[in-house]
Amino acid sequence: MACEKLKEAGARRALVLNVGGAFHSPLMEPAKEQLQKAIEATTFNAPICPVYQNVDGKPHSDPNEIKQNLIEQLTSPVRWTQTVQNMIADGAISFTEIGPGKVLQGLVKKINREMEVAGV
Repeated sequence: MACEKLKEAGARRALVLNVGGAFHSPLMEPAKEQLQKAIEATTFNAPICPVYQNVDGKPHSDPNEIKQNLIEQLTSPVRWTQTVQNMIADGAISFTEIGPGKVLQGLVKKINREMEVAGV
């Protein structure tokens, strides 16, 4: 098993993640072409506020940059900590998680315990 080999190689911690696919990794490269076609065929308007994207953790307002980042995100690691830190640095004081569960609320609190978090 990969976890055992990683620990033997010196990893302090390795665990199996319960995920539905190898999202945000190079293993998604075969799906990238179809995703790119779909995104490029979709009209994106300029957003009314910056869109923070996990591919680089930064805010974006240019529709073409947003499209390209969505394509890249399929095979790129998620920059969650950098994204939340940048949002806080830019003035965010509360975060709302939409959907079931509280995973993202907990992750925000780990990054900055002073943030208000809520779920809808």
